[in-house]
Amino acid sequence: MAVDGSPRILITRLSAIGDGILTMPVLCSLRRRFPNAFLSWVAEPGAAQLLRGHECLDELIVVPKGWLKSPSEVLKLRRHLRSLRFDSVVDPQSLTRSAIVGWLSGASQRIGFTHPFGREFSLVLNNCRVPRTISHVVPGNLQLLEPLGIESPEVEFRVPTDELAETRADEFVRQNGLSDGFVVLNTGAGWESKRWPEERYAEVASQLWQRQGLRSVIVWAGPQERAWAESIVAAATSASLLAPDTTMPELASLLRRCSLFVGSDTGPLHLAAAIGIPCVGLYGPTSPSISGPFGSQHLVIQACEDPGRNRMRHDNSDPMREIMIEPVTDACVEILRRHSVAAG
Repeated sequence: MAVDGSPRILITRLSAIGDGILTMPVLCSLRRRFPNAFLSWVAEPGAAQLLRGHECLDELIVVPKGWLKSPSEVLKLRRHLRSLRFDSVVDPQSLTRSAIVGWLSGASQRIGFTHPFGREFSLVLNNCRVPRTISHVVPGNLQLLEPLGIESPEVEFRVPTDELAETRADEFVRQNGLSDGFVVLNTGAGWESKRWPEERYAEVASQLWQRQGLRSVIVWAGPQERAWAESIVAAATSASLLAPDTTMPELASLLRRCSLFVGSDTGPLHLAAAIGIPCVGLYGPTSPSISGPFGSQHLVIQACEDPGRNRMRHDNSDPMREIMIEPVTDACVEILRRHSVAAG
């Protein structure tokens, strides 16, 4: 059922920062098609960090992790959602918990995916199911908008900016003499099997300094990632420096000022790509055809193909360890060369 005029639409993409970023084009496309719509999004705290203040969003509803196990939280969410009188729900996550949110809203139209991208009880709770025929998650998610009369929309992210974060990023760049450009390296990942060894990042930083004259800023989140980042800085010495502790909006501001991002399939990679920064993505257990950095300016390194890679055990690091230093460095140099030619 298509809706016109001023529809009230809810997006249910609850968790994972990277997945939230990759769903932003759904929000932007809804706003373009329905400029007078009321658009809301239910997210858990992690994914909510970068949605807060999004220009296309009327209301961000943040639910705590574990909300589904708390009857009081479920009832609280239901009351609030019902008060907003949604017409339609768009469920890119298409799992039980995201579909429950849509069902709790009372919206008459609840749009999700058919199997295999729709799973668990979402196949029952979502009453308008769309087959996903495009492998990559960004244009694939946009197929959910077809029942609303939106087909093949332009991809936009419009990642919010934060004034204080922008000021802090400017200060960091100025204080460290990075105004001529720098590379951001991210050694962290949500799964251990997505992580590339820190000693190899250190060698990439050293080679980029020698070959391109660019220093690398090592970003991190939490004590373990800080320890990895510090080991990179210790090994690469003057070729690198440690990033300050950053919130996600502050990381976005820092990324806006860099020349290149290098990292695995995780939130910061997709954030950099959404902002428009060229990326070298390092892929092991996940498929770049599904979750690669979106856009033609990026290069992806994957040393081996595995038919079960999308469900590979989270502790199997072998595919990432098969990625050698030289192809990563060469990809970085190639992207920087392209940027130089385009600028020049």
